[in-house]
Amino acid sequence: MAYYNKLPPKSLTRGDHLRKDAKEWVKDEGSEYRRGRGADPSRTEGSRPSAFRDRHPARTPEGASARPVRDSASGRPARESSRPHPADRTRLSPRPEHTSASQAEPYGHGDGPSRPSEPENLIVGRNPIREALRSGRDIEKLLVAKGDLNGTAREIVAEAREQHIPVQTVERSRLDEICRNHQGMLAFASAYRYYEVEDMLEDAARRGEKPFLVILDGVTDPQNLGAIIRTAACVGAHGVIVPQRRAVGLTPSAVKASAGAIEKIKVARVTNLARTLDMLKEKGLWLYAADMNGVHYRKVDFSGAVGLVIGSEGDGISRLTLEKCDYRVSLPMTGAIDSLNASVAAGILMYAVRDFR
Repeated sequence: MAYYNKLPPKSLTRGDHLRKDAKEWVKDEGSEYRRGRGADPSRTEGSRPSAFRDRHPARTPEGASARPVRDSASGRPARESSRPHPADRTRLSPRPEHTSASQAEPYGHGDGPSRPSEPENLIVGRNPIREALRSGRDIEKLLVAKGDLNGTAREIVAEAREQHIPVQTVERSRLDEICRNHQGMLAFASAYRYYEVEDMLEDAARRGEKPFLVILDGVTDPQNLGAIIRTAACVGAHGVIVPQRRAVGLTPSAVKASAGAIEKIKVARVTNLARTLDMLKEKGLWLYAADMNGVHYRKVDFSGAVGLVIGSEGDGISRLTLEKCDYRVSLPMTGAIDSLNASVAAGILMYAVRDFR
């Protein structure tokens, strides 16, 4: 209920009630017009302001006659009123038709806040998660409510850890924010399938080309990952390698940012990046790390089999990964900023490698 010390507003909501009481206008939603205590005696019961009548004249269904209101005691017709009989009056605001549960808003009403839609790669419930693990589906991570590791939940967590899937323990309220009826755990599946590193090397051999792989160490921004995947496809790289932990995977955002390039290039996810680098060196690849203390990239010979290593947006390449690399290459910085966006740095270096293909 809102109080106004002046005249009522020019625009009125249908079904609103105005009453002049103690020199104050009162607005009651959903009530009918009626005279109240202290109202203007010149106004008859049931009358409305002239401005309102001009905009909203009384309507009577076709073929129906206005019926006089009768006094309950004498049965005689009461004095005429501009208001039609309730049986003949057409609703100014028709009641909305009943909406089934499937058509109803999932959260909130009308134009109010709505519950966020569930991600397409979300797996809800213990049985669906267990079947996804057994089928070999790529899972990005598993969220488990605190204090809920009993029965089948313990078995699912153990199976996920055997497959080197990150398991994160969170408050139950966090799971409630994502989805209802989660049974204490949620899993996020990859939006696209992963390949093996060997598949990339086989593609290079089948094309008769020296392998060219892009290796990401700790890149956590899905937009950067998608942009790097797109550039890698443009320069003819044979694949992109990402670590399983502390890095972003093929989430829906990353796949969308790749703008379809994910269909043209393979992406592999490895559990141990250092071991993968050792394997690539045994296969004859030279590893080049993007590092600000390295050699100017235009002075580096990128001929042969190349593994280009790009670090995270903030911390760069980790110490262990940097020790595994054969060369360190840098990009010149002349402005006030001493670092580049990971996807931009990767794009410049990938085209530098392409000049030697």
